[in-house]
Amino acid sequence: MITDFLADAYRWILALHIMSVIAWMAGMFYLPRLFVYHAERAPVGSEQSEIFKVMELKLLRVIINPAMLATWFFGLCLVFTPGVVDWGQVWPWVKAAMVLAMSGFHGWLSTRRKEFARDENTRSGKTYRLANELPTVLMAVIVIMVVIKPF
Repeated sequence: MITDFLADAYRWILALHIMSVIAWMAGMFYLPRLFVYHAERAPVGSEQSEIFKVMELKLLRVIINPAMLATWFFGLCLVFTPGVVDWGQVWPWVKAAMVLAMSGFHGWLSTRRKEFARDENTRSGKTYRLANELPTVLMAVIVIMVVIKPF
């Protein structure tokens, strides 16, 4: 039965989930920073702008997207592992909301990357500096919910 497999593989699934989260978060911290420099220091059509476009695309497609998918896959495996999540408590709901918010932010970053690729960015470096703080806040809430379980 699948739940028996999940229970037996719990430690492996947890380890793979943590590794996926680390890779996803690394990219979520770095991509907005690339956008800051792209917006502020790379005029449209410049060689530097073209280099940023390649860096942003590869970061998103090679690291961030696969890491997010793996995070979701292994996270859902954990959710369906018997005894791991008590949905009668508040903390898993808060965590789930924060993961959905992180996924939405991921989509927002993906859209911004496409704008840069078309030379249509209209946002300032300051916007991306502020955006760079969101994954930190979301990550802090997620970790507190899982480790401390305050509710």
